[in-house]
Parts: sequence; C-alpha cells; structure tokens
Amino acid sequence: MRFLLDAEQRAFAASLDALLTAADTPAVVRDWSRGDHASGRALWSRVAEAGVFALAVPETCEGGLGPRPVDLTVAFVELGRHAVPGPLVETVMAAVLLSGADPGTAKRLLPPLASGGTIATVGTEQSYALDGDAAGLRLSCSPDGIRLSPGHGPVRPALDPARRLTPLTPGGELLLAGPLTEQALAWARLATAAQALGVGLALLDRTVAHVKRRCQFGVPVGSFQAVKHRLADAKIALEFARPLVFGAALSMRPAEVAAAKVAACEAAYSTARTALQLHGAIGYTAEYGLSLWLTKARALRTAWGDPHECRALVVSAAGDRRW
Repeated sequence: MRFLLDAEQRAFAASLDALLTAADTPAVVRDWSRGDHASGRALWSRVAEAGVFALAVPETCEGGLGPRPVDLTVAFVELGRHAVPGPLVETVMAAVLLSGADPGTAKRLLPPLASGGTIATVGTEQSYALDGDAAGLRLSCSPDGIRLSPGHGPVRPALDPARRLTPLTPGGELLLAGPLTEQALAWARLATAAQALGVGLALLDRTVAHVKRRCQFGVPVGSFQAVKHRLADAKIALEFARPLVFGAALSMRPAEVAAAKVAACEAAYSTARTALQLHGAIGYTAEYGLSLWLTKARALRTAWGDPHECRALVVSAAGDRRW
C-alpha cells in the first residue's frame, strides 16, 4: 500500500506541531505529574479547539466531525511527539462508546467531549483508569455493561508519572448494556499506536541532536559507526511502523489495528532503549527532558493490549483468512 497524507492533513499536523511547541509541553507534563492540572486543562482546551476530539464524534452529533480515523491518527502522532499528558486515548474511546448509546445519552455526553469541556477516562474491572482524578466523565466497563462511575479511588504510582492511575468507584448509571465493544477497543489501539509512533519519532530526533553535540576523542559520537547503526535501526523500525498505522486507520479492521499497535509500540520501545544508551547516564535522570518520552514509550507498549495479546489477535485473524 502506498499512503501519502494530503495537503490538508499535512497542514493539520503542522498546525498542531506549532501549537504544541508554543505551549511548552514538557512543563505541562511535569505539572500534570504533580497533580497540578491547570496548565494541562488549558492545553487540552486548545487541542480540542483544533478539532482533535471532534474527529471521534459523529457528525450527526453537535460539535462532531467524524468518525475520521485517519485524521485522528495524524493528530495523535503529533500529540505523542510532544508527550501531551492526559487521557487522550480514553477520551476518544469514550466518544466511540457513547456514539452507540441511546440518542438522549449521546446528546447529553458527546458534545462536551468534542468541545474539550469534559475530559473522559475509561477503566475495566481488571485495570485502573488513567487520570481518573482529572476526568469529569468516568466510564467503568464490565461484562454486563458500561456505567457512568460516580467517582474514583486514590491515585496510584505508575512507571510514567504523567499517567496517573486510579481505580473507579463501582456502580453508577448504566449507559450501555454488554461488554466493551470491539470497535471501541480498535479505536483505542489505533490512537495508542499513533501516539507511540510520535513518541518514537521524538526520541529519535532528540537522540540524533544529542550525538551530534556530544564529543569523545575530539569528534561527535554520532560519527561512530556503532552509533549510526543503532540510530539507523531505530529509524527503519519507525518508518516500517508508519504505513501500518495509517493503513490500519484506513481499514479499521481489528487485526490490522492490532498489528499496527505491535509495530508502532515495539518500534517506539526499541527507540527508547537506543536513546537511553546513547545519552548515557544523563538519560536516566528524571530532570532531563528525555525521561518524559522514555517512560511514555514503555507505558504505551502495554496500554489497551500488550504485544502478546495483539499478536494473538493477528495470528487468529490470519488463520481465519479474513484480513
């Protein structure tokens, strides 16, 4: 498949890049990690004004522009590239879930998601919800249905400090009968894959810049062949993942989305390991900006389906010859 973004999509990506660069996102991430959500909410509103969350909300709903998975993928690559904090994937997932609710529920809950007025998170019985303390809409998923959780438990520590985990309070209004839908899970995995791709690209760019500056034996370490090989491997992995991610956005077939998530998350994780090695000891420090992307690459790898689970889905679908 040969996939190229059109001029409008490239302009959308460039506008988001400019917006997020001007927002000093690393400072926002550090505030969010401490539980200070003020700057994060302001950034969330600007992202919503750019139309990002509306891309997952049906056009038939007030404020909706979607569903447009390809454009959403373009946006999430940039969100990952700038390490934007918050339950971004979960808000998209909530929009997809609520699109299947009764008209009254959809009309009540979807417009605030599209406009950025409400941050949403989604949790299951087997896992914590992301940023439940910041979310105004908390969806609790169980085999019997999707409920509007009335609250959340204490914040738990996580590998990525900007991904604040909370248990959701059981019970609440029943919004949808039945378990988490395959469609909603596919959207969550696609957004996670796009975010991971952006994280990997940012790590690669920062590492290339570092090895050009860092000198040993009177020359930049980037001139050493072994360093070049590690960076080339990272670049190849990311570039091979990119068409899988956008191809999955075109088809939205669960197995193709799962394959894209494996490729993008493994490429980002491999790039993170390379970045850490080539930065040396400074790469381990929380004060250094690289850590914001290193921890996110590891966390996204297992979000909404770990590599084993996603590979199993790909193998199962290949055996059924349905994709």
